[in-house]
Amino acid sequence: MTALLHPFSTTNSSSSMKLRVTTHPPHRALSILTGAFPFKLKYRVLSARPLKDYSCIICRSLSRGVAVHTSALSRGGGESRPGRVGQRKSLVEDGHEDKDEGGVRDMGRSRNGVSSESLKRRRVGNPRGLHRDSKDKEAGFFDGFSPQAKRGGREAIRVMEDVDDDSEDGVLSVEEEDLNEVVLKVAGSLRQLDREDGVKPRPSASADTAESYLSQTRFDQCSISPLSLKGIKEAGYERMTLVQEATLPIILKGKDVMAKARTGTGKTVAFLLPAIEAIAKLHHPDRFEKRPPINVLVICPTRELACQAAAEADKLLKYHPSIGVQAVIGGTRLTLEQKRMQANPCQILVATPGRLRDHIDTTTAFASRLKGVQILVLDEADHLLDMGFRKDLDRIIAAVPKQRQTLLFSATIPEEVRQICHVALQKDHEFVNTVEEGSEETHSQVRQMHLVTPLDDHFSVLYSILTEHIAEDVDYKVLVFCTTAMVTRMIANLLSELNMNVREIHSRKPQSYRTRVSDEFRKSKGLILVTSDVSARGVDYPDVTLVIQVGLPSDREQYIHRLGRTGRKGKQGKGFLLLAPWEEFFLASVKDLPIAKASSPPIGSNTRKRVEVALSQVEMKNKEAAYQAWLGYYNSNKKVGRDKARLVQLANEFSRSMGLDQPPAIPRLILGKMGLKNVPGLRAK
Repeated sequence: MTALLHPFSTTNSSSSMKLRVTTHPPHRALSILTGAFPFKLKYRVLSARPLKDYSCIICRSLSRGVAVHTSALSRGGGESRPGRVGQRKSLVEDGHEDKDEGGVRDMGRSRNGVSSESLKRRRVGNPRGLHRDSKDKEAGFFDGFSPQAKRGGREAIRVMEDVDDDSEDGVLSVEEEDLNEVVLKVAGSLRQLDREDGVKPRPSASADTAESYLSQTRFDQCSISPLSLKGIKEAGYERMTLVQEATLPIILKGKDVMAKARTGTGKTVAFLLPAIEAIAKLHHPDRFEKRPPINVLVICPTRELACQAAAEADKLLKYHPSIGVQAVIGGTRLTLEQKRMQANPCQILVATPGRLRDHIDTTTAFASRLKGVQILVLDEADHLLDMGFRKDLDRIIAAVPKQRQTLLFSATIPEEVRQICHVALQKDHEFVNTVEEGSEETHSQVRQMHLVTPLDDHFSVLYSILTEHIAEDVDYKVLVFCTTAMVTRMIANLLSELNMNVREIHSRKPQSYRTRVSDEFRKSKGLILVTSDVSARGVDYPDVTLVIQVGLPSDREQYIHRLGRTGRKGKQGKGFLLLAPWEEFFLASVKDLPIAKASSPPIGSNTRKRVEVALSQVEMKNKEAAYQAWLGYYNSNKKVGRDKARLVQLANEFSRSMGLDQPPAIPRLILGKMGLKNVPGLRAK
């Protein structure tokens, strides 16, 4: 290690490490590096360029295939930029899903060669193997930090090591946090290296908007500042979408707006751009002020949506260096968010309701910072209310000033949304409907099909649909929606055993994992994402070719929103609904939609045998958890759960479809909570 890291090494060999330290004597630099990296290092080539005047550049051969990543400090020093840390239990944002644990590990690689589970970061003093985000900070990805931090002059080197680890995620020890500061002492600016050599950021997929969603109005035709126009142009936008054309002029005038707009139509820019303009017109904020007021507050129903909105804001703020944006979401450590907000103050805050409530209750001076809110945005308002956030929203609305501008965006306007409008919006607010009459239910570009088949055949039919679609489209990109988090895990495990290129996302996965997989799926082709309803609304995955819904959707709206992940921005897509005979009643609720009856795909003996063998390889704990979660989901359905004896018969049918000879035993306490004590056919433990 000492020989490799000698500070005066000038070799240009790609198989050796290179180091130049300009601010520390050699003996000090060596002690820092050996203290920071005592474990066996495995590097991928970070740069083959000659050494430049940076604090530290480390290179080694590509043979071990593990990347070196960077995370920036704020320009004025202060806190480091730790990645999001996933906790073992989900917070309120995912309370509507079953609370289960675990997941399928290392399920293949996407076409771009990135393994979603094999790349995990190892820190010294962390024998449990802390999982952190593994993606580069490319365009379109937001890590929760303000532009001030991103534009800082120092960057810390993170090393990812390929490890197998079965322990819990998401807990930073004191030793790890201390070590983080040690690693930061050997920091060097690598983003500047790319800038000097002309490396351009990857263009955002959201800029690729279909012509049918674009208007003829250009952004430079609105009263938008030159700095914002420069950021818009660099983000790849020139013409407005129809939603932006309808809402931007009104919002820029300072009016409250309730807009009916579908996801994937550019509404995020529609509310972010006027918000940035409003802040830019204020007195220039002091970047070094410890607790500046929060001027814009954006509320999103899910973590993925919040990160997506913050990433969009970060792109638009490129030429507004004095304005910062941060995201506070569930699944991360509250104390880390508190430190980050203190080190890198922001004027735009994107939050999920539960985590925002936590900060209001516990974070010092946070409530007083909210007194500076001038614009409040409720994104996906119908989804916020569907998920039971009404009390949280009332609390948040009470915490911000009454004299403010409020923007509410919603795909549908049910009675609950109308009620929140009376509380949040001014009486003279403008209502803008950007959804054509009769088109709000689904996209005309999506070809919809349904198939009713016995539960015993579901896994074989699912496998046949996927293999047929993959054969038709080499650039396939498939979303498979499941009823619960644990059914999601089990089906992902099954498809992995069938050698399919698959990932999974659900509420029981730590947030760092969900962010990494979501970003990978967004950028990849030739990939299947098995997911619960955390991906049903708002998340923008471009070019999804097929959406499959396995089992009974919770309601008509959920079916529509799941289907809306394909056929976005005017593009073509397919939707497939797979039901059991006793779930066929759901079709009556969507009878006005153009859902054709599909013919059952041919299932040969070889297909059945392959599926049976794969099911035998699925972990027993995954089957047991899926059975319990399945029973809980259908028990809560008014039609299916009304007859408890019949419900148990169906659950045991599901158990047999997983290849189990007898249904798994369920704790008596859980059976009691479900109201299923002493129901024949259940095994209690």
